[in-house]
Amino acid sequence: MPEKVPERKSKISASRKLMLKSLLVATAKEALEQELEEKEEEKEKYLEENTPPIHTSCMPLAELKTLCEELNAKIDVVDEERYDIEAKVLHNTREIKDLNIKVVDLRGKFKRPSLRRVRVSADAILRSLLGSKHKVSLDLRANLKSVKKDDTEKEKTVEVNDWRKNVEAMSGMEGRKKMFDAAMGQNQ
Repeated sequence: MPEKVPERKSKISASRKLMLKSLLVATAKEALEQELEEKEEEKEKYLEENTPPIHTSCMPLAELKTLCEELNAKIDVVDEERYDIEAKVLHNTREIKDLNIKVVDLRGKFKRPSLRRVRVSADAILRSLLGSKHKVSLDLRANLKSVKKDDTEKEKTVEVNDWRKNVEAMSGMEGRKKMFDAAMGQNQ
């Protein structure tokens, strides 16, 4: 069970927090207003560069008609481009939304499989890393010191007899000599 971390009390008072929050909001508002002004200035600059002023006061009616037709054609081209861009944006937002839904679904349904321990020999690891270049055989078990199981088993299996059987035969000096001789015989 995780330890409960004691809640630390804030070192800033509520009035100080409120004042800081209001300052943050004020600076954000100023930054937003400045950004809007910069965008408006950029728009005006672009329009001044790309659209020369039109003097229609001394133009004949035929020239005005052709000018209006040209402007309408340009407006139509710009509207088509805007519509195409809006359609692409709408399509992309739908696609992003669908992909997000798929990701959420996969997170909920996918269960991580329990990992199993796999025994891989050193030769197999080297073969997978080096490919066909691997010539040396690393038999690590061959380099280990061999231990004979027979010797260890003999040490463990000491004759265990019932002590009550030959109590009289083993008593006295004769019995101790027999035990000594028996122990010497096993060690040799």
